[in-house]
Amino acid sequence: MSNTEPSLTRLIVPPFALASCVRAYITRSTVEQPLTDPADRFNHFPATPHCSITWFIEGEAEVVQPPGIPKTEVRAVFVGPQTRPMATYNPGPVRILMVMFYPQAMHALSGIDVPAWVNRWDDVGQVLGPEWGAMSEALLAAADDAARLAVLEAFLAPRWQAARPGGPAATASDWVRHLAWQVADTALGRGVRSIERHIKARAGQPMRKLLRLQRAEQSFFDARDEFLAGRVVWSDVAARGGYSDQAHLCREAREITGHSPHELARIMKSEDESYWIYRIWT
Repeated sequence: MSNTEPSLTRLIVPPFALASCVRAYITRSTVEQPLTDPADRFNHFPATPHCSITWFIEGEAEVVQPPGIPKTEVRAVFVGPQTRPMATYNPGPVRILMVMFYPQAMHALSGIDVPAWVNRWDDVGQVLGPEWGAMSEALLAAADDAARLAVLEAFLAPRWQAARPGGPAATASDWVRHLAWQVADTALGRGVRSIERHIKARAGQPMRKLLRLQRAEQSFFDARDEFLAGRVVWSDVAARGGYSDQAHLCREAREITGHSPHELARIMKSEDESYWIYRIWT
């Protein structure tokens, strides 16, 4: 498999003022070094509780998994939380900017009904409204990544300042439990089921699902050095992550990524270009 240079795909930490709103910025370009092997132009993504927006500055993508999704020419795509892995294909070179939002932050910023967008995606302006559409047009017209991020942050910062739950002290160190505390604090006197409904309304998925996704991600982060060095013991990883056994870990890994932990470790070591999102994330 051919590979892009590391500098062409970057994971960027958001500024502190947006840290409890934006999980990460991701920039990627295959324009300077086009991928000649068609297999390299696939993009595999795991299930995620986050919302995202992807801007196609150049090129396009087609959804291939799940199958049956018609091709569109949308250049700014809002994607809701995904409960299953998905894959796209780039017919040619692309230049993109992707922004991952905590789901409760997207709800606070836009008023969007997050549960209605689980496993769905559409044009940013259609989903989030004309102000977001105008920002997207300005971003797409910007000269480079730095200018694009400047447009985005100038739009988000004042809106997040006004909408941010929990005030300036809110952080994203453990966003799932932070969300639960917020909901419980504003729902005193209500039953557990009421609190669970409020969590799902803000994040799109029930608390138990969010915790499973967070646990799986943390388990792979914790085992990163071990499996890249080829000395991982998956039963130990399962025990540290709070799984009942190794089979439990494998089932959840397959549900989220489509692969067993062993298969993921092999993919990561092979540096398969189509799994670039996994490599930069870990």
